[in-house]
Amino acid sequence: MSEKRLNQLLSFLEQSPNDPFIKYAIATEHLKLGKDMLALVHFNQLTEEHPDYVGTYYHLGKLYEKLDQESNAKSVYEKGVVIAERAGNYHAKSELLGALNSME
Repeated sequence: MSEKRLNQLLSFLEQSPNDPFIKYAIATEHLKLGKDMLALVHFNQLTEEHPDYVGTYYHLGKLYEKLDQESNAKSVYEKGVVIAERAGNYHAKSELLGALNSME
């Protein structure tokens, strides 16, 4: 993806500053652009501001793994499992458990 796409998403965020999907898309766009530290900031903000946004936890955990922060990755996956369970999102729960198990 391109900076153009990221700028579009930032524009959307100005119009809808509380939309967790837009915030998630911005974080993943940073990942695609190789801006891991910016992605990390955005994913962490998302977990603080919208802790029930289940999709965040898998990608944040994978990013922590990429950054060799396995303890953080494990914590994120574990928290995501709880959030996914609470939301009844068993597909996400399964993915998070798979990621967690692959670390062990």
